Order: sequence, then structure tokens, then C-alpha cells
Amino acid sequence: MQMAEGSKAEGEDEFQPHPVKEQLPGVDYCITSSPHWPEAIILGFQHYVVMLGTTVIIPTILVPQMGGGNAEKAQVIQTLLFVAGLKTLLQTLIGSRLPVVIGGSYAFIIPSLAIIFCEKYTEIIDPDVRFRETMRAIQGAVIFASVLPIVVGFLGLWRIVVRFLSPLTASPLVILTGLGLFQLGFPQLARCVAIGLPAWFLLVLFSQHLSHIVRKKQAVGHRLAVIFSIAIAWALAGILTSAGAYKHSSQETQSSCRTDHSGLIGSSAWIQFPYPFQWGRPTLNVANGFAMMAAAFVALIESTGVFMVAAKYGSATPVPPSISNRGISWLGIGIMLDGMFGTGTGATASVENAGLLAVNRVGSRRVIQVSAGFMLLFSVFGKFGAVLASIPLPIFAAVYCVLFAYVASAGIGMLQFCNLNSFRTKF
Repeated sequence: MQMAEGSKAEGEDEFQPHPVKEQLPGVDYCITSSPHWPEAIILGFQHYVVMLGTTVIIPTILVPQMGGGNAEKAQVIQTLLFVAGLKTLLQTLIGSRLPVVIGGSYAFIIPSLAIIFCEKYTEIIDPDVRFRETMRAIQGAVIFASVLPIVVGFLGLWRIVVRFLSPLTASPLVILTGLGLFQLGFPQLARCVAIGLPAWFLLVLFSQHLSHIVRKKQAVGHRLAVIFSIAIAWALAGILTSAGAYKHSSQETQSSCRTDHSGLIGSSAWIQFPYPFQWGRPTLNVANGFAMMAAAFVALIESTGVFMVAAKYGSATPVPPSISNRGISWLGIGIMLDGMFGTGTGATASVENAGLLAVNRVGSRRVIQVSAGFMLLFSVFGKFGAVLASIPLPIFAAVYCVLFAYVASAGIGMLQFCNLNSFRTKF
């Protein structure tokens, strides 16, 4: 009888729930702590490399449809990088002060394409004139759209909305923030499995298993897993390209797999400073402006979810409504900067960089500010930035498969604050 009671007690202890923790344990550096400068520079460079994927994908989609060539695409990428550096510094110094990178937003692609395919612009024969006229129309719409986050932020209206986000309602918001971009993961990886799958495998190996294989290199394994994976997969892609592995492949396969098909290195200027209204005076169609404002609302919601993830993986307590409100205010300023400089898109908090905080377990604000410095540096010295921007996109997609999953898992973790035994909660 005693043995039965003892085994029963052991069974009860085994199935006890884990304690609820507001701050995530196991983080090496929280938001306010910082690694030494050499390590901070390497980690900041890693954040810069991760955000390059989105920075290249958006102009690659939009610029050819606008009539632009490789030179225009390279200039738009440089502009997008420069403005991303400014927005990230503003957000980390004045805005939410969370470790978030503010980059380009995919939500603005659809309204931008709607402007591009307007009959008014498709009838223009000269591709250079068409590109500039279309870009100016997108600029006007983006500036118009920035009014929404600026108003709801600086008037304190978003703070009222965020107060109603309980853990039960915030959880699906954060989960969908991660899963909503998964079409940029495995579907893009499948375009070139020969380099995408090794990159994914190496990232999983370095971040999850290297510490069990080599005990002394435990911290190096997860902190630099992304940059090691990208470097090895990029080298593999270069070897396959030089060996002529894709010589008889389709044009789509070659553009995805080869390292010499981006056209950015030869088209980029050695030194070029992006400046406001470099494409000319913006024009505005109110209908296009309201369509772009809908995209700004999507970016506003997505960024709120990313703020929660960044606080979680930075080992901070849940984000107060006032901090989210301040972050949205400066996100609106960032969208206005996008419109002024002419990036072809708007701004949002980077989902992939929030996932990177979980991989390297470093939530330091200083590291993000260092990455912003790299954005500004390589946007001005275009040739050097173009070398990194020529990394095949399936390699970035392989990394995103892991990073987006980490963001979604942060949303699942919020359910620990809910009473899952309540029928009201289940409803």
C-alpha cells in the first residue's frame, strides 16, 4: 500500500505544470544589458544580414513592374537600407526602445502594385519616365498613409486599444504575425533545394545541437548560428555556380540558385547618399492613399505583435500599453520617411529579426543599434552592400523557416497566463 501511494505521489509530481514566468529565463543578454563591443558588432552584423532578405525581395518585386532596371533596383535597395537604419535608430532611442529592427513591409506591396498597374502609368512608353512617375505616386500614397499611425499614436488612441489585449487575445495575434509570412519560408526554399535545404539543416544543427556536441562552444553555436549557416550555404552556391551546375537549368532556377544573377554589384554606385524626394515631387491620388492606409493599419497591428515578441525574447516583462503606443507613433514617422525618400513601400517591425533574438538569446538594444549602423554604412557604400545583397533568396528563406516559427511559438507561450481549464476561456 505504501509503495502504491509512493508511486502515485511520484506520478503526481511528474505531471505538475511548469511555473508561470513573466520574464523568459535562459536569455544571455536582456534589453538593457550589452555584450562586449566586438561581440556586439558581430551580432549586429548578423541582424543586418537577416533583414537583407526583405530589403531585396520587395524592390525585386516592384521595380521591374515599374519599368526600372538593375540600376534603379540597386538604388531603391540602397534607399530602403538607409531609411531602415534611420527608422531603427529612432525606434530604439526614442520610440518603444525595444530591440526591434524597423524595415520594409510586405503589406504595402499590393497597394503599390495597384498603383503600378494603373492605366495612367502603364501607357507611358519611356521606362525611365514611367519608373519615376510611378514612384512619385507611391510616395504620395505612403506619406498620406502615415497619417493613420501618427494620429492614433501621438493622440494616445492605440494605448486604449492595446489595453484590451489580454493574453488570450494577444496569443493569436502573435501566432499569426509569425505564421502570416510563412509563404516566404518553405515555398521560397523549394525554388532551390540544393542550397536552401543545406542552409536550413545547418541552422538547426548549429542552434540546437552544436552545444551538445562541443560543450566549450555552446554560446558560439546559438549566437552565431545564422551567420555561419548563411556563409556556408552561400559558399556552396558559389561553388555550384562556378562548376556550371545550373547551366542547363530553367531561367527561374538560375535566377534563384546562381550567385551572379542579381545584377546588383555592377549596377550599384560606389558611394551614394539617398536623400528626400530624390525621384521628384510626390503626387497623390486620394483613392490610392486610402488603399495604402489599409496597408499601414496592417503594419500597425503586425508591429504591435512584434513588440510583444521582442519584449519576450529580450527577457522583459509584458509590454505596457504606453510603450506600444509610443512605438506605433514612431512607426508612423518611419512610414513618412519611407514616403519622403521613395522606398516603394512602408515600414513595419521586422518579424524575422524578432525571431533572431530567440535564436541567439541576445535581446540587447545596443546590438540592434549596431545593426542600424551597418544599414546606414552599406547603404552609402553601395558596392559593398550589393555583395551581401546578392545572396540567393532561398538561403534567406531557409533561415526564415526557423525565425518565423520562433515568433509563432512566442504567441503560444502567452497561453501560460490563461486558465485553460475554464470553459469561458475555451469558448
